[in-house]
Amino acid sequence: MTLNQHQPAVTVDVVIFALRDNDLHVLLIKRGHAPYRGRWALPGGFVQVDESLEAAARRELAEETGVTDVYLEQLYTFGEPERDPRGRVISVAYIALVPAPLAVHGSSDAGDAAWLSVSELPPLAFDHTSIVQYALTRLRYKIEYSAVGFRLLPPEFTLSELQKAYEIILGEPLDKRNFRRRIIEAAVIEPLDQVRSGEGRPARLYRFRPDAVAEVKARRLFP
Repeated sequence: MTLNQHQPAVTVDVVIFALRDNDLHVLLIKRGHAPYRGRWALPGGFVQVDESLEAAARRELAEETGVTDVYLEQLYTFGEPERDPRGRVISVAYIALVPAPLAVHGSSDAGDAAWLSVSELPPLAFDHTSIVQYALTRLRYKIEYSAVGFRLLPPEFTLSELQKAYEIILGEPLDKRNFRRRIIEAAVIEPLDQVRSGEGRPARLYRFRPDAVAEVKARRLFP
């Protein structure tokens, strides 16, 4: 795309997180064109004149990775003057959480698409490393005050699985007794009749209460 040097252009970038192999992963594409050809980057692209920001984010995500039908939440606007070597480009970033890494594929614009660990990211194109880090910081903040972490889990889970998910995101261990007390006091989960068998005692399954308030106001849940 040719940019007007006297007028800023607007792009969208999408940060999608998922848990896999006891680690937090982010969905990236390998750029097929200059600038930064061959380098990993967030899915995204230029906003067309006849579409909304979210529509552009969904279109680019589907075109570059094949991912559709995910809940997107606007994250932040990145507008440093030198962030794009092609000219003055302002990017509106979106964040999404999915319960498992979705099947992805590349496109003509994106030579490849893959889930990479946030703890082992290569140098990314543009300022996308900063965008991922900002998204991770926001996720860690929200998970301490809200039930946002449930979007990374399957519909049914054990308390141990829930705690493990929170520990992976926060990057620190949590006291088991304190975690369980606080999550139950928050009244955002409910026990099921089913249990999950494995090593040791069968573990009770839980699910997120559909009628629970997602945001827990005025009190910190974890750690």
